[in-house]
Amino acid sequence: MSGHDEGAHDERMRDEGARDERMPQGANTVATPEQMEQLGRRLAAWLEPGDLVVLTGPLGAGKTTLTRGLGEGLNVRTPITSPTFVLARTHPSLVGGAPLVHVDAYRLGSAMELDDLDIDFARSITVVEWGDGLLDGVAESWLDVAIARPTGATGADVALDAPEPRTVTITGHGPRWRSGN
Repeated sequence: MSGHDEGAHDERMRDEGARDERMPQGANTVATPEQMEQLGRRLAAWLEPGDLVVLTGPLGAGKTTLTRGLGEGLNVRTPITSPTFVLARTHPSLVGGAPLVHVDAYRLGSAMELDDLDIDFARSITVVEWGDGLLDGVAESWLDVAIARPTGATGADVALDAPEPRTVTITGHGPRWRSGN
């Protein structure tokens, strides 16, 4: 980005009031579903049309919860629910921004099947759950968001219905994320 473009981008983000001082790359500890949504809202402040976010983690890790926060941060039409049975849902922007395309690739067997969904990656912000290994060649830059959830927590101080903390590791790949954006 040139100095002029960078200033305009920073001004836009200040006006929106959503951007933190830096992108939440690396490991983030998330203790509750509300904090997972909050992380999604923080991440949304950094996303632009053409961005691809790949979510990995076990069932129940919080992939859809994070996506719900992304949707709130992007001001798209809700509700955001898991697209397991429809494979992909498009959530149009309510403020003239890019739509959020939410894909569940769990039942897809190849990148060719993903291509059959005819997603406009260039004009959308695309989030793909279970997309690890299916997106080769789709974009030269993307964010990997890996959600690790402990299993088998025990002890007298752990309530059966208590939220388990997660570790969310965000890693940028490609030229879009190398410049520290």
